[in-house]
Amino acid sequence: MRKVLFILVTIFFITYCGTILYHSYKPLPKGLSYEGRIYRGTDKEVTLLTDLTYQRGNELKVEHEIFPRVFQIIQEAEQFIVCDFFLFNGYYDKHLHFPPLSESFANQLINNKKKQQPEVRIMVITDEINTSYGSHKSKELERLKKNGIEVIMTDLDPLRDSTPLYSSIWRMFFKWFGQSGQEWIPNAMADNAPKMTIRSYLKLLNIKANHRKTIATDKTVFIASGNPHDASAYFSNHGIEISGPIIHDLLESEQAAVNISNGPKLPIYTEKGGQQGDHQFQLLTEGKIYKHVLREINRLKAGDELWMAMFYLADRKIIHSLLEASQRNVKINLILDPNENAFGNKKSGLPNRPVAHELHKKSKGKIQIRWYNTKKEQFHPKLIFIKKDKYSLIFNGSANLTSRNLADYNLETDIKIKAPNQSKVVHQLNRYFHRLWENRDGDFTLDFSKFQSRFIYFQEGIYRMQELLQLTTY
Repeated sequence: MRKVLFILVTIFFITYCGTILYHSYKPLPKGLSYEGRIYRGTDKEVTLLTDLTYQRGNELKVEHEIFPRVFQIIQEAEQFIVCDFFLFNGYYDKHLHFPPLSESFANQLINNKKKQQPEVRIMVITDEINTSYGSHKSKELERLKKNGIEVIMTDLDPLRDSTPLYSSIWRMFFKWFGQSGQEWIPNAMADNAPKMTIRSYLKLLNIKANHRKTIATDKTVFIASGNPHDASAYFSNHGIEISGPIIHDLLESEQAAVNISNGPKLPIYTEKGGQQGDHQFQLLTEGKIYKHVLREINRLKAGDELWMAMFYLADRKIIHSLLEASQRNVKINLILDPNENAFGNKKSGLPNRPVAHELHKKSKGKIQIRWYNTKKEQFHPKLIFIKKDKYSLIFNGSANLTSRNLADYNLETDIKIKAPNQSKVVHQLNRYFHRLWENRDGDFTLDFSKFQSRFIYFQEGIYRMQELLQLTTY
């Protein structure tokens, strides 16, 4: 019996370790980690849009531009609309109240486009989180289907595992049973959402996501950090709209996401151009975002400026590169979410608080940090603004600066822009960052010391343990 037990344990250990290694390093599906061509354009071809929720004294102020423009983009399309959004639902805890953003988005696609112009092909790509990983149907997505809109639920199984210690157990023992079953467990994401099955909870713990936030039409592309999601309606976000042949690259990158889900062929954009102008545009997804961000931080020299508005900052390579840049006398200003709230629920402050403490301490204060003054919403941008002598670089999109978002685990999309310093978009970003940093006409940001408590070393220990074991959502 001891010999049999030893053999069984050995087989399990070898299978478990082999599963971890393979699904941590397996080849990516074709077309992911995409690095688009560099297109040239002018100021007229790029538009920056901003969502801000903030306090002015005792008054809550909302300045939101993103989804009003998205609705216009839908109206202006003549041939096709291809959307890819991570969160697209109206679920939140019953004691909270949010605008019906998901319903408004669905109404735009159905009532104001498909019924008015049935010849326009509309496709919506999304994530299984909207069905609580197969526990129930999505009201919004079912409406789209009934009205002739194609819905593609992303199959994330071909992606690498970001929580390998757990995911290998799931692959060996639970994956084969699917997600169907009795829905009886309260939904962890919102108490007004349908109940979940045990199998769906087991899949949720893999922490995988199609985290993209994009829309492409025959007229333009829009790449953002916000979702058509009720509980996210008050989040502060950024979006960048670009017209021209970069539409082709976005469709090509989305085709890769559709292919791993056995979906249909997307429309093709064939118009030429993109070779004139003093602005450069490049589409990046997954690990190519990582490559470009690291490279540009490592190239910074004394006198350069790096401004960042970021929801999550946790990746160790990024942190080390920021510290090294500060030693080269690069001016670094970070505006971070304090990680206080998640759709109305209290959060632990991880990862930003211990990371901010480390950056401030190791740089001896050279890295300047302020916290966005959130209430029940999140400061949700994923925006990097690098200013050099003659030109500036901009990264914007869905990717937080975490290993999960950058290291070929999630599906992510960013746009990289190189623009002369006299351009409109650079002036807009200058105004944006200085407005928030200096609290011009609002109570936007708080001093670094606001969220540095006596528990910071305890938080740092948890953050380091999560990083070591890769058992985290960031």
